[in-house]
Amino acid sequence: MAKRMPPLAGASARLRIADLPARGRAHSSGYVESVTLVPAGSAPRFTAVLADLQGAYRDPAAAHARRRVRLVWIGQRRIPGIVAGTQVAFEGMVSLVDGQPTIFNPRYEIIGRPEGEL
Repeated sequence: MAKRMPPLAGASARLRIADLPARGRAHSSGYVESVTLVPAGSAPRFTAVLADLQGAYRDPAAAHARRRVRLVWIGQRRIPGIVAGTQVAFEGMVSLVDGQPTIFNPRYEIIGRPEGEL
């Protein structure tokens, strides 16, 4: 089971993914939409794309990259518990990479898992 993530001193309130800044520290949550595994011969890296589903239901016509954030763990091939459908809270420095908000090596907390998983 994941440990509770204590807020950092001076951490901001939790934002929706759609409201993340282009650069700077942010604290948010979302649902894992997809994960990417790299081949064994590549440098270890685990990537998860999280979606702000609440924002998508409010305005489906506004489907753009700002509703998603990419979390990248450098040096990890897998993060236990981070699978499609999992709700995750995260915190870290946001930067735009290929036009998509990206956080490298974020702090995270697994809030919920897909139904049927232990």
